[in-house]
Amino acid sequence: MKLVIQGKNFEITDAIRDYVEEKIEKAVSHFETLTTEVDVHLSVARNPRISANQSAEVTIYANGTVIRAQEGSESMYASIDLVADKIARQLRKYKEKRNRKLHTQGKTTEVLAEVVSNSDGVTEDLIGDRAVELPPEVVRMKYFAMPPMTAEEALEQLQLVDHDFYVFRNVQTGEINVIYERNHGGYGVIQPRKASENGAVNAQELSKAS
Repeated sequence: MKLVIQGKNFEITDAIRDYVEEKIEKAVSHFETLTTEVDVHLSVARNPRISANQSAEVTIYANGTVIRAQEGSESMYASIDLVADKIARQLRKYKEKRNRKLHTQGKTTEVLAEVVSNSDGVTEDLIGDRAVELPPEVVRMKYFAMPPMTAEEALEQLQLVDHDFYVFRNVQTGEINVIYERNHGGYGVIQPRKASENGAVNAQELSKAS
């Protein structure tokens, strides 16, 4: 298993590195056969208004599926403890769902959704000879495969990546959809539709999606 530790506004000391290795390796020890790489990102927010300014983020690549967890507190050691516990729960949930599929279908039907950031080494076949140009406000660009999947499968991926939305290609239509957590509970799916003649977006329709 490959373990990568990075820091932002934070120095990765030998003590911190040893602590991360101890906690994260313990969290994934029962899932090593599923795990191919673990990326740990430690960062400190410089905004004094943020009390839980020391954040630990863990991204695990498990057989093509991405599992992510993030926690923050006033102590980096505490954040590492919290995120290690959370990623262990996420892995347990993933393994249980995977085993249920193997039991009922006789083979795995999980969908590949490997997320690879530009800084992590985007393969040339994804970007070709094109130069990546970002607007000033964008600080990071990610590329990821979009194999067709159902809304139910996209929901499973959403729950594993610890985000409030997930972008996927609908297996029925071939179009890009977004599944998201609704403000008042439950989930919604955004599907593309033809714009009005003047190209404007109906604000009332957008408000209904939240």
